[in-house]
Order: sequence, then C-alpha cells, then structure tokens
Amino acid sequence: GLAAVKPPALSDTCWGCCSESMFLARSLFKMSSHNPLMRLEQRAAEADQIIEYLKQQVQLLKEKAIIQASVREEKKLMVENAKLKNDIEELKKQLLEKEKKRGVREVAMPSGDTNVKCISKPTPPKPSGPSASPAAAVQCAPPKDESKKKKPEKKGGEKAEKKQAAPSQEDAKVDVSRLDMRVGRIITAEKHPDADSLYVEQVDVGEASPRTVVSGLVKHIPLDQMQNRMAVLMCNLKPAKMRGVVSQAMVMCASSPDKVEILDPPSGAVPGDRVTFQGFPG
Repeated sequence: GLAAVKPPALSDTCWGCCSESMFLARSLFKMSSHNPLMRLEQRAAEADQIIEYLKQQVQLLKEKAIIQASVREEKKLMVENAKLKNDIEELKKQLLEKEKKRGVREVAMPSGDTNVKCISKPTPPKPSGPSASPAAAVQCAPPKDESKKKKPEKKGGEKAEKKQAAPSQEDAKVDVSRLDMRVGRIITAEKHPDADSLYVEQVDVGEASPRTVVSGLVKHIPLDQMQNRMAVLMCNLKPAKMRGVVSQAMVMCASSPDKVEILDPPSGAVPGDRVTFQGFPG
C-alpha cells in the first residue's frame, strides 16, 4: 500500500537555489545602497542646524559688542560733558571777576521758572503798526544825546559820570512786550528783481492792506514753501529800503548751523493775533 515518491529533478533544485540567492543579493544591495544616503541626509540636516545655531550666536555676539561699545561711548561722553560744564563754570567765574574789576554790575536775567513783574512808569498807549518804532527811538535818544553833551566837560568828571551812567543802563529791565510781534499770512512771495538772495513778500498781518516784506531766505527756503503760509512777524520795525524795495516788517525765523526755519504760529491763530510772552503782559 505504499506509493513510491519520485525525488525532484536535480535541475529543479539548482534553479530554486539560484533564484533565492539572487533575491537575497538584490535585497542586500538595496539595503547597502539606501543606508549611506540616509546617513548623509541626516548629517546634512544636522550640519544645517549647527550652522543656523552658529549664525544666531554670532549675531548675538555682534549685538552685545555694539551695546558694550555704545555704553562705553555714552560713559565717555558723560565724562566729557561734565568736564565741559566745569570749564564753562570756571570761565564764567573768570568773566565775572574781570567785569567786577572793570566796575560792571551783575544783572539777574529773568528765567522761565520765576515769576517776573515789570514795574514801569505809565505811558500813553502806543499806536499799532510801523508808527510805534519812531516813538521808541525818540524815547531812547535823549540818554545818548546827554552823554554826547557831557563829553566836552572836565576830564576829572568823566569817570564819575560814566559810573553814574552805568547803573542807569543796567537798571533798565528787558521788556520783550515792546516788540510788536504778530501772526501773519504770507500771501505771495517772489524773488527780488535786483537781488538773488532776497524774497519780496506780501503779508497779511490783520490790517486793511498787506505789508511788503523783504527777507533773505532764498538760500534756505524754496519759493514754493513761501506761498500762502502762516508766519510770525515783527511789525514795529522802522521801514527800510532793501535794494530799492521798502520792507515794512521782518519774518521771524529760527536757525541752527544746519538750517533756517520760519517760526510757525500755533494752530488756530489768525493774521493779526498778537504774540505775547509769559511774565511780560505789555
């Protein structure tokens, strides 16, 4: 009852072994070919991370160095500033001593922190406009005439007269309310026909007709910025002829070594508004 089993042929077994060995070789080749690539990619990613970290550290070091340099520079400037202040104070002391030796009395100037009251003799109301300046000129003229008249007198009395005249000039307090400063609007501006550095403007200062003003602002402010703009003007100056054109006021400006700018009045101001100063009601 036993059946005879026929063994496989030799050719079949050899072919099967060869196919299995080839499959294993291919798989090993694939594994050996993929692993180095993966390792290289991982190493490249790690290198990128390290490079980014180093860049951040370098940037932080640069910022720290800049901060340290600025701190050192600030300390150096503070030391120089303190030294300059000391030098200025020393020069002030020397100047005061020399003035005292010459007989000049020290006059305290009004400051913004203290309330200054001006006591003056009652004077008749000053008319507005350019006519106010001749009155001021007439009031200031007598002391000069008196000093001229006293010169021909004896030499011995000249020193005494000078000493008496000095206190009277120093006792005269500064009163900026004498300046008729008003808000104005520059209607038009054009270049002076006979001067390359001058503008000729028509300015509304709240009067019946605009005033003609000559200003040397050609090198500082373009012509288009001079048209239809607000400004502050001093109106009680004596009219003066500048290259053939009579100027009836002065445009007030602020200047620095770098530039010159026209003073801008506060918002809401209209032509003719008077500019006043704290402590000087006028």
